[in-house]
Amino acid sequence: MPKILRIDDAGDPRLEAYRAVRERDLAGRDGLFVAEGRVVLEKAVVAMPGAIASVLVAEHRLAALADVLAALPGDTPVYAAGQVAMDEVVGFPIHRGILAVGRRPTRDAAEMIAALPADALVVGLVGIANHDNIGGIFRNAAAFGADAVLLDDTCCDPLYRKAIRVSVGAALTVPFARAGDALSLLRALDAAGFESVALSPRGETELGDVRPGRRVAALFGAEGPGLPEAALARSRAVRIAMAGGFDSLNVATTSGIVLHHLATRREGPV
Repeated sequence: MPKILRIDDAGDPRLEAYRAVRERDLAGRDGLFVAEGRVVLEKAVVAMPGAIASVLVAEHRLAALADVLAALPGDTPVYAAGQVAMDEVVGFPIHRGILAVGRRPTRDAAEMIAALPADALVVGLVGIANHDNIGGIFRNAAAFGADAVLLDDTCCDPLYRKAIRVSVGAALTVPFARAGDALSLLRALDAAGFESVALSPRGETELGDVRPGRRVAALFGAEGPGLPEAALARSRAVRIAMAGGFDSLNVATTSGIVLHHLATRREGPV
């Protein structure tokens, strides 16, 4: 069990990483991320305990969180502060009373792809700039057993605090890497033997008719512009049948439908 370090002064320099959390969300944290809430911390402790730099907890949450904290490495600093002091440090009322600072994993896209199993399901994201959508997609990726997520250079940060929260911690458990632009991402998948299924209202194939092979990647673009034409041309363009008057869904919702289909219809083991 890590030692609990009591904090009486909101100006304590040991809490610098937690100060003005919302402003730091926008400015960046130099290789760190912030996780918020019990469920997210639980997942982080299981997936990457050695990456957790410290934890800040409201004193009244300590007893209920004891089992989670006990799973941390013994030298992980755990700071306990009164709710008023904690709110002052983070800059807003932090009702969950649980924050952690972690060190970002660094992954090379080519190495990550090379390490995937023979039967693999990958998510490819192009131009997803909304953190709620990124978080929702990661949550679906975890729910349906995706082995990895590849992002192009224009996607927003999966380790933005809100994205982690919306993903319910899945952004910390599903491996991901940046893969350059959309075509670089597709070339990497092609070279590794993946069939790329690209979602688009203009797709010539209905999702229900897709019988994926052992290695399949589902590609999703931003709402509105969708995937670039060049990416669609290199992929199997697929649409989801829906009632008249609508031709698209929220991209996170779409990912859930598509990943469920691919996970349950793959030729190899799921």
